[in-house]
Amino acid sequence: MTDRMTISLTVNGDEVSREVPVRMTLADFLRHELELTGTHLGCEHGVCGACTILMNGRTARSCLTLAVQADGQSIDTIEGMADGDDLSPLQQAFIDQHGLQCGFCTPGMLATITELLNTIPDPTEQEVREWLSGNACRCTGYQGIVDAALAAAKTLQERAS
Repeated sequence: MTDRMTISLTVNGDEVSREVPVRMTLADFLRHELELTGTHLGCEHGVCGACTILMNGRTARSCLTLAVQADGQSIDTIEGMADGDDLSPLQQAFIDQHGLQCGFCTPGMLATITELLNTIPDPTEQEVREWLSGNACRCTGYQGIVDAALAAAKTLQERAS
């Protein structure tokens, strides 16, 4: 049995192919192979949510996912959220609503809220809090994050109508 495998996947819209160790995590692949360092590693046990990315539009803990498991999948990270220099409505709402301080948890929060808003376009405050229950933040007290999610939902609804 080989200890390396070639994987091909789409990351932030770009096709990527690399030979990787079969035990390399997706987080390490993104950070070290692709130099996408916005995906943060906190606990490395899947508890804190800092490493959360989107795989095929669904949140995944990249510290618990092997890179070989992402073969053939579509991955979206914080680096792919903006449109060039234009921040996404969710990123802008984080700034406007003071949803970040140190920023360590922010990429995982943004990924989680992106899936939330794609699933529930007009969430309640309670739904936002439930969705964020797997993402730890030590700085903000969460209210700014919740306010940002609700503001982004409103902006996206206005743009859709």
